[in-house]
Amino acid sequence: MDFFTSYDGTELACHMFGDGPPAVCLPGGPMQASAYLGDLGGLSAHRKLLMLDLRGTGRSAVPEEAASYRCDRLVDDVEALREYLGLDRMDLLAHSGGTNLATLYAARHPERVNKLVLISPSVMAVGITITEDVRRETARLREGEPWFPATFAALEAVMAGQATGDTWQAIAPFWYGRWDETAQAHKAAEAEQRNSEAAAIFGSEGAFDPDATRAALTRFTSPVLLFTGEVDLNSPPPVMSELARLFPNAELVVQARAGHFPWLDDADRFVATTTTFLR
Repeated sequence: MDFFTSYDGTELACHMFGDGPPAVCLPGGPMQASAYLGDLGGLSAHRKLLMLDLRGTGRSAVPEEAASYRCDRLVDDVEALREYLGLDRMDLLAHSGGTNLATLYAARHPERVNKLVLISPSVMAVGITITEDVRRETARLREGEPWFPATFAALEAVMAGQATGDTWQAIAPFWYGRWDETAQAHKAAEAEQRNSEAAAIFGSEGAFDPDATRAALTRFTSPVLLFTGEVDLNSPPPVMSELARLFPNAELVVQARAGHFPWLDDADRFVATTTTFLR
């Protein structure tokens, strides 16, 4: 692990795994420590993964100014990391909420991105709406699961604006392709890894300008891989198709039977697809 100083003096941590050409990785959450990414299912056997702990998470310091947790402000941390690493251009990978940050970085610094991988993307930065019907249709792909009836009822409560801590916990199986011991342990670790105060600021007013970002992405010509799971409620494939069309040079891959963390559901498929794209 390396530490570097960002633009405002905040010390940030970058965890390093594996050998090979470097790939900078941005975690989601939003504002969750990069530990939950592991080594992305063994991708570190092919690439040197540089996992950034966003400010206020993991081993990175808490900034003096809480407003610097806003997604558009975090772009400067990514640029500070690139400069620290001495990379003229970099392969940039991001997961979930972190894909908003990667998208804003690509829009602001297109010349610095070699290839862009968006895993289980969020669409806040580009203003795409995911309808309740699309989420229901995606959820119903899991009807054969023993936990489905109670979990689907909890999902309906969440979408009706009746969410409680218990209902949020109850829908956890929907985030994984298999609700097994590995998935349950992965979910259980989330609370200690996530900075809730920072997460509340991440997408606050002023963080996103979807029209400007969409316009900038039309000029982003580097190759883009959008990777989602077939049953991912956060990143349902029909919406990911719409997201892919915003980029001039994007490829969408849908991993069968995978949820929001596809490297946990089929590591071999995830690694093979990502490695091939990054060659």
